[in-house]
Amino acid sequence: MAGGSAIRGSRVGAGPMGEAERGDAAPRLYVSYFCSHGHETRPAFAAEAIVPESWDCPRCGLPANLDSANPPPPPKIEPYKTHLAYVKERRSETEAADILSEALQALRDRRARGDVIY
Repeated sequence: MAGGSAIRGSRVGAGPMGEAERGDAAPRLYVSYFCSHGHETRPAFAAEAIVPESWDCPRCGLPANLDSANPPPPPKIEPYKTHLAYVKERRSETEAADILSEALQALRDRRARGDVIY
């Protein structure tokens, strides 16, 4: 007698009736979303669910909406800014020069008093 299993090839929970014994599936609503690359995505929602205005395209990752004639534009990607770039946005050149001269004067005063400066 060959060793085998009577349930080989069947799923856990699958009975003699298979999927029909689980009842009817909930009513679904398929909605089309369109991205700027021309992809159409049709996710399924429950019939009584509130359908979102936008959806991310699973192919390209761009935002998609319900209007096929006017899909949303791709988002603008801001370039990486350094700490210095942010500081330059907040301070003018004259303010930076004033702050630098105050800091240098404070260091000179500490050195004159004999404080250890690292």
